[in-house]
Amino acid sequence: MSQTTSAPRWISGIEPPKELLSASGTQILELECRQQPERLHEIIRAYSKSEEICAELKALRSLARAKEPVMFIGMGGSLCSAISGSIMLQCHGRSSFWVDAGEWLHFGSSVWQDAALSILLTTSGESAELVELFERMGAERLGLICNNTASTCWKLAQHKLPILAGPEYGNATKTYTNATAAAIILASEMLSYRWEEDAMRALEVLSGSLNRIFAMCGQMEEFWRGTVNTEVIGRGSAYGAAIMGALTIREMSGHRAAPHTGAGFKHGPILDVDSSHLAVIFALGRTPGLGLKLAQECNRRGGKVILVSSEDHAPSDRLLPVKIDAVPEPWESVTSILVAQALTLGIIEKTSCRLPPRFQYGLMEQ
Repeated sequence: MSQTTSAPRWISGIEPPKELLSASGTQILELECRQQPERLHEIIRAYSKSEEICAELKALRSLARAKEPVMFIGMGGSLCSAISGSIMLQCHGRSSFWVDAGEWLHFGSSVWQDAALSILLTTSGESAELVELFERMGAERLGLICNNTASTCWKLAQHKLPILAGPEYGNATKTYTNATAAAIILASEMLSYRWEEDAMRALEVLSGSLNRIFAMCGQMEEFWRGTVNTEVIGRGSAYGAAIMGALTIREMSGHRAAPHTGAGFKHGPILDVDSSHLAVIFALGRTPGLGLKLAQECNRRGGKVILVSSEDHAPSDRLLPVKIDAVPEPWESVTSILVAQALTLGIIEKTSCRLPPRFQYGLMEQ
């Protein structure tokens, strides 16, 4: 009896070009990182001009008019993107929180109805936790930001926004960037805040900085070499970039890296900083002085720092400054991630890539 073979579950429902099937993880990472400006430009254009997307933004803005908080919910890279949407609302006086989807599913069910609107973010649209949230919460006060329009979540959602990053076969790069942009734009729409100029400024900085920062990947790896512990630190929306940056380093290289808020790192983890540590510190947004102060303390304890700032700083044997131009809050979460990506590329070019490309979805389970 012949066995039936199920059809491939291609990423985003799209069969990849044959030339990509033989690409290495290192090649895929650099390729997809370099696609970020183009994909960001596409989502800005679509969210400002597409009648269908603008209608969804209007519907979600209407649902968010209630006084209760707006929740942004995701896992992994999608949770990192969720942070920026929540921060945008908080900074403009609107109650909002970001939560991990798995925790919210199992421990938050008694307060689900206390939110005016919950926005689920997912690249695949197939994660078991997100699917179950839709099935248990219902679609009435749920919105979706998703990269896979052929997915289960997309079919279940009543109100949905596309990430428009295209298929992604390695670590979250362009999906993180575009999902973050979508969350910021949606939050801006809820506030009736004109976001187009801010978004174009972020695109300008991302496009203008990518080649320069990626040209530093060998210098960053040499500065990082010998590090045992890597800490990635940010505040506000840059905390999302810190989590994503640490995930990128860990997933692609196998080197352990941990994300922290600036305050969280100051109250505990900084006590064990020594010459085995490298801290990547995002001294951006409304608290750059606190980031600089933290960098100086890490240096005093013997640790090395890659300092990401919009100001000029003198390099030393323990300080590698990376300048990136300022962008309107909270768009630094989109631009700052370039530094962690470049560091990761430098590491895996020397030590090999731990994470092979993934062209099909695997089993989605909790």
